[in-house]
Amino acid sequence: MSQTNTTDAHEVLFELAGHVATIVLNRPAKLNAVTPAMAARLIELVDRCNADPDVRVVILTGAGEKAFCAGSDISDLDDYASPWDFRNRPDYCDAIRQSNKPIICAINGYALGGGLETAMSCDIRLGAANARFGAPEIKLGWIGGGGMSYLLAHSVGPSNAALMLLTGDPIDAACALSWGLVSEVLEFSALRPRALALAQTIAARAPIAAETAKTNLRAAYAVPLETAVQYERDLQTICFATEDAKEGREAFKQKRTARFRRR
Repeated sequence: MSQTNTTDAHEVLFELAGHVATIVLNRPAKLNAVTPAMAARLIELVDRCNADPDVRVVILTGAGEKAFCAGSDISDLDDYASPWDFRNRPDYCDAIRQSNKPIICAINGYALGGGLETAMSCDIRLGAANARFGAPEIKLGWIGGGGMSYLLAHSVGPSNAALMLLTGDPIDAACALSWGLVSEVLEFSALRPRALALAQTIAARAPIAAETAKTNLRAAYAVPLETAVQYERDLQTICFATEDAKEGREAFKQKRTARFRRR
């Protein structure tokens, strides 16, 4: 399948205010299902944020009150020339996981299939009270391919992950909170303000330290304890040598707010 498709720029919105970038999936009539062109746009925007030193935190959310993202648009899947072309398609979840910048996902409704993978690829997840989370691929004859099994197992535990993967049935926001899939559940009207307030808090921290903390946390999933501690100690030393760390120490001594400059 050709990836030269063009998408209406309004289907994936982007805004940068201060040090916080906001990306909005804006196809609410289709539950914000992602087309190949939208996927390419998402990858482009994540890469743009990753390369921009003014961006310290990213918020990812969906338009409307019904869905964050229902995954890939199923109507497009038969357009791939072969299963191999489908397997090698550019994956926006990969781009999200590989971003250096902290990403907050504000889940404003259904997060299904690739939408759930997208949310789990982010660092912090906040859910609206009406949110629903599911891995329904098994109902259509396949399984998720954007890290679904690994991310679910690490988020909700192996038994709960198996329950979701083998039934395909969704869970509600309260269950997602109790299982640790989301950090907070809020009323819909409070979701975006809370995500912005949290993003602004993180953006006010030392950005090199924030990016390093994210890198360290991801590494913690992959290595044994002793290796993780040594890696963390090395990263701590790198952060300690930055101008921001010096500024943090001086601000503490002077009892003032630190002014971090990403140096």
